[in-house]
Amino acid sequence: MEILPVSIKMNPILVGFSEAFNLLFSFDEEIWSIIFLSFQVSGIATLISVIFALPLGSYMGLQEFRWKKTISTIINTCMGFPTVVLGLIVFLLLSKSGPLGNLALLYSPVAMIIAQILLTFPIILGTTKAAVESVSSSVKELLLSLGSTRFQLWKSLLLESRKSTISGVIMAFGRAISEVGAVMIVGGNIRWYTRTFTTAIIMQTRMGDFGMAIALGMILLLLTFIINIFLTHLQTEEA
Repeated sequence: MEILPVSIKMNPILVGFSEAFNLLFSFDEEIWSIIFLSFQVSGIATLISVIFALPLGSYMGLQEFRWKKTISTIINTCMGFPTVVLGLIVFLLLSKSGPLGNLALLYSPVAMIIAQILLTFPIILGTTKAAVESVSSSVKELLLSLGSTRFQLWKSLLLESRKSTISGVIMAFGRAISEVGAVMIVGGNIRWYTRTFTTAIIMQTRMGDFGMAIALGMILLLLTFIINIFLTHLQTEEA
């Protein structure tokens, strides 16, 4: 049941606002299914990337080792890797003829999470490494002179560079939640199962239902904005 009458035969943006309101507050089951799946997939992928990329990136920022420059170049390249190509690689790995075909993960939320991990991991890794490296050497020397252990040094440098690090997490999550190419390839846009905001928007646009497409886009922007407010609060909070 619609809360607001959508009898607006004017600007499609106004129609989109009206439909977005109606869809959210009428608790449309399919819309909320899309919302939960989208944030579940992107949230899990970003969280896994944070768990592994944060310590690895900070370690790379702290240490000097052979091939560091080459590895940094590879990481920077992966940060801008074409998502359609990434989706194709995951598709080939998970397809029946691929090395991981026996797992039967293709066209499932797990396949979408895998694709988004590969998308977000290099972003968080690269930004964390750059953030730790950017901390003044005098700060590092001071901490070491005070007798800090390696773990204490690592913790202090992460806190010192948290603004840049959290910016990387925000960037990674934003890219994951707005991803369409890789998600469409490995997820298949299956209704009630792998349909996300971006794939639903493409489908509605192709069907000519611009009001619904705009409504979905506005809901996505609104919810992403709320999450980013929380992350920005963490970023600016005093240690």
